[in-house]
Amino acid sequence: MSSKNLSPNLDTDEAVPHRPIKSFVLRAGRMGPGQTRAMNDWGPRFLVPYAPQPLDATAAFGRSAPLVVEIGFGMGDATATIAAALPETNFLGIEVHGPGVGALLKLIGERSLTNVRIVRHDAVDVLEQMIAPASLAGVHVFFPDPWHKLKHHKRRLIQPAFAALLASRLAPGGYVHCATDWQPYAVQMLEVLTGEPSLVNTATEGGDGYAPRPAYRPLTKFENRGLKLGHGVWDLVFRRT
Repeated sequence: MSSKNLSPNLDTDEAVPHRPIKSFVLRAGRMGPGQTRAMNDWGPRFLVPYAPQPLDATAAFGRSAPLVVEIGFGMGDATATIAAALPETNFLGIEVHGPGVGALLKLIGERSLTNVRIVRHDAVDVLEQMIAPASLAGVHVFFPDPWHKLKHHKRRLIQPAFAALLASRLAPGGYVHCATDWQPYAVQMLEVLTGEPSLVNTATEGGDGYAPRPAYRPLTKFENRGLKLGHGVWDLVFRRT
């Protein structure tokens, strides 16, 4: 283990492993019977094991096609809808929560989707180890945990170092699309993505820097209900130069 991964223990003067701040908390959610069946029936085909080596996307999908990564897909409704609407694109979903993975596998089976694969692991590790530089057509980050409390803002996924990592994995012309219903987080996302020198904001008109919702991103039930109540949703779409 290299010294950069160690930090001093003030009580023992011994080096202990450095634990990076996580942007997620593993919830103890239970999988329903349908999700469990989907894991058993579809997992062997559509789950990609995490491995600290570059992913052979052509082999994983059985074809060569533009690859879009979605980070934290929740229960997978938007992922399945987008994949069905864009069959010419491959989608790699990254999620740590078992019920969400099972739910998306269930949708894959029900809708006979062939262009979705799933990695159940931390997104930072997957991007750093499995995704080659300049290889992605796009990245989707829809409604990440806003970590409302000020002391938890350090856990927010969209931070300068993560934006740089995303940009490094995008091919020239590739895009990163973030969406949130929490305005303070939208402001931070806009600041962080604008500060990444290799990304350019596509929202050049309108003045506020936020993009209209792209047609491929469906409204979630929660989002639609919020919009009817006057709540806002902010989309940000940046492209790699």
